[in-house]
Amino acid sequence: MANRILGIIGWIGTACVLVAFVLVLAGRTQFAPPAVWDTYRYYLAWAGLVFLLTYILGQWREFARMFSRRQARYGGLTLVSVLTVLGILVAVNYIGQRQNKRWDLTAAQQFSLSDQSRNVLAKLDAPLQIMVFTQEPSFVEFRDRLNEYEYVSSQVTTQYIDPDKQRALAQQHDVQQYGTVVFSYKGRTERITTSTEQDITNGIIKVVTGEQKKVYFTQGHGEKDPASTERDGYNTVAEGLKRENYVVETVVLAQTGAVPEDAAVVVVAGPRTDFFAPEIEALTKYLGTAGKLLLALDPPEKADAAQTPNLIALAHDWGIDVENTVVVDVSGMGRLLGTDASVPVAANYPSHPITDRFTILTAYPLARAVVPVPGGVNGRTAQTFVESSSRSWAEADVKALLASGEVSLDETGGDRPGPIPLAAAVSAATTSEPPKPEADAEAPKPETRVVVFGDSDFPTNGVVGIQGNRDLFLNTVGWLVQQENLISIRAKEPDDRRITLTAAQQGNITWLALLVIPGAIFGTGVYSWWRRR
Repeated sequence: MANRILGIIGWIGTACVLVAFVLVLAGRTQFAPPAVWDTYRYYLAWAGLVFLLTYILGQWREFARMFSRRQARYGGLTLVSVLTVLGILVAVNYIGQRQNKRWDLTAAQQFSLSDQSRNVLAKLDAPLQIMVFTQEPSFVEFRDRLNEYEYVSSQVTTQYIDPDKQRALAQQHDVQQYGTVVFSYKGRTERITTSTEQDITNGIIKVVTGEQKKVYFTQGHGEKDPASTERDGYNTVAEGLKRENYVVETVVLAQTGAVPEDAAVVVVAGPRTDFFAPEIEALTKYLGTAGKLLLALDPPEKADAAQTPNLIALAHDWGIDVENTVVVDVSGMGRLLGTDASVPVAANYPSHPITDRFTILTAYPLARAVVPVPGGVNGRTAQTFVESSSRSWAEADVKALLASGEVSLDETGGDRPGPIPLAAAVSAATTSEPPKPEADAEAPKPETRVVVFGDSDFPTNGVVGIQGNRDLFLNTVGWLVQQENLISIRAKEPDDRRITLTAAQQGNITWLALLVIPGAIFGTGVYSWWRRR
């Protein structure tokens, strides 16, 4: 009688568990039962488990007798092994969902974010929403890249929207074409229409900074032109500045008489003639109000070329001596880039925010030494952040070098052995800057910042193809405007690793695949058959 009752309890328990399981499956379909059934499902599951547990406890002798047999023991061990393996798999998946770790095995690390992207994401202090408006088949094109942004920062969320299916949302965000990416951050929005890492990161920079800073390039003394696409122009780096949310303009100080009030940085790039006294006075006044100045002063290209004493004196006032020398580099590093000893190549970068974690070669066609003044000037102490190799020197006999092109290190003649400083920077606090409004209370304190390079050719279109040159120039501007999150290595495009074959090579590969390899396999089979015969 007791066994019959226990049997009924066991069947009732099994039925309760099965009904609860069916309700769970039904809840995930379009025929989901009313919400009240969720409560019934919960109670049915627990009631079924209680009935089954009661049945097992009431039949413990039968279970013990069953497991005392050899086959039952083997079956029990097998069951335990299967459950153990399943438990390990469940645990691995559970941990994997919460401890995401990825490895990028591509040669160019094309699925890993650059230092710049990581720095920008690390500065996020509010949620950043990224909305991708494109057709569903194209979602994967953006998802592969944007997943990395979500992986690096928990502040980033992405949403993929088909504008054909959600027209109202597309119109709300003024989407005009497929592939539009909209960034939303602290009530500001920005949009791009490409999926490369550089463009995505630049879009984030624009929406995070919220304002465009103006970079003015001086003109009127033979300086490099930011609009020129010639080899000696600055068009490439100017476009790089625009992508990082800067506005690039030119200014003739001799005409304006003062630096524009909205100037974030003033760049004096390779002037061939010296600035007039009123222009120097305008720059000095500008620096007195937390101004930012980048001087790139070349050595003379000819023995009788004019110097720029006024600009050199301005650099000295900020603790930087611009020497009348030419840096010669015989280390052989220049041969890696197809240059000679007149182009020093730097791989050594003393500690400075501009070159933080910077490990890429940079080259400087015909550069002069730029040396911080020992002890500083008027409390302003400069710091070197680019140096040439130890097998270089600063040649003092510039006339002999430019005339014959053949010189050697002569310390008794005034030459100074390397490494030679090629760039220096200085910053100083200022009290003349007007106080910022309360909304900008967390902004960095205004400083006057000056950077001097002994060469203006390294950012030109003809040399900036060396990625270190481009990054160093953009890092310098980022430091000058006190946006340290822009100081880093920019993203590189994936290498083109395709193999280009001639028609003859393609024909050889075709015959190899269709005739030679199958023929060799067939011949091996015939030979093996003949040997066995």
